[in-house]
Amino acid sequence: MEVRDCLVSAPGKAILHGEHAVVHGKVALAVSLNLRTYLQLKARSDGKVCINLPNIDTFVCWELSELKQLTSFLSDKKEEMQRLDAELVKRLREFIGVTNGNLDSSASAILAFLYIYLSLFGSGDMPSLTVSVWSELPTGAGLGSSAAYSVCLAAAFLCATGNIPTPLKEWEQTGRWCQEDLELINSWAFQGEKIIHGNPSGVDNAVGTWGGMLRFLAGKIIPLSRVPLLRILLTNTKVPRSTKVLVARVKDKINKLPSIMIPVLDSVDAISCTCEKVLTEMTCEPITGDHYNILEELIDINQHHLNVIGVGHPSLDTLCQVTAARGLHSKLTGAGGGGCGITLLRPETDSTTVQGTMKDLRDCGYDCWETSIGGPGDSV
Repeated sequence: MEVRDCLVSAPGKAILHGEHAVVHGKVALAVSLNLRTYLQLKARSDGKVCINLPNIDTFVCWELSELKQLTSFLSDKKEEMQRLDAELVKRLREFIGVTNGNLDSSASAILAFLYIYLSLFGSGDMPSLTVSVWSELPTGAGLGSSAAYSVCLAAAFLCATGNIPTPLKEWEQTGRWCQEDLELINSWAFQGEKIIHGNPSGVDNAVGTWGGMLRFLAGKIIPLSRVPLLRILLTNTKVPRSTKVLVARVKDKINKLPSIMIPVLDSVDAISCTCEKVLTEMTCEPITGDHYNILEELIDINQHHLNVIGVGHPSLDTLCQVTAARGLHSKLTGAGGGGCGITLLRPETDSTTVQGTMKDLRDCGYDCWETSIGGPGDSV
């Protein structure tokens, strides 16, 4: 089978408001980051299938004949194709030599690649190709790097099989798929996320697929049709944390002090809804300083709430203090307990302030990027 060369990309994600509260049935707003993962697919003619992942120092090649032997484990029931095939995952783990324990980032990426490749190509003429993936996103920082990878794999392979058409016109540099095609990409990307994370919410791959902003409530994900592009600083404190431990800590606090904690969660929910309303207004009327004033107040209040529910950290307090000294407003994004934070930049914030703030944060030992939120999703 001949495949066409292509280059696809997908964005990372940040939680704007609603982290942790979303676990307890409240609204969360997830936004795309204009830090992207890129995948290049190139056809080969030597009977090999190769994957290059320079960000995690992983470079692997297989003979097509090796991979064809694995097709006997594929399910032939069409209705099962969108459910994770546990038997195929088990056989692929054996194939890559990881039968017990958790997978590291390299093994997870290889397993997701092989699963989607075999599921989409395995019933026909399997192509010889090289997939190279590189990313502007740090791995393991809660910024959706694995989901962006899965979205890119799904889009490139679905295009190569002809399941979806390439949306790129000859005179265009970038193309986006239609809603129906994006839904198919998202469903296959979710398979990749299940392999990598076990029981993901689906938010990260949805943001990687659609971009912009998504409203997440009680398992339902609704892409918002229009959102303004907002400038931010994204800071990685590089303090490791366990999402599982932090979620359990919040749950324990709610059980111990329900009359205190439930109103805090209700307030976080109101913050998410108010932010959504303000951002919607900013797309259909002239943007004013008042809009930014409200967004900054919401950031400050939510950061205090996140400290109250027990997911703050001294590194995040430092981030907020450093940026506040320059008149900027910050909050954690994601699980907390370290990890990453976002800082809103107003349109009038000058480059001297931005560069000075980034230097101050780097002097604290943090990584820092100037980027934007609300940009496009999966693109070719």
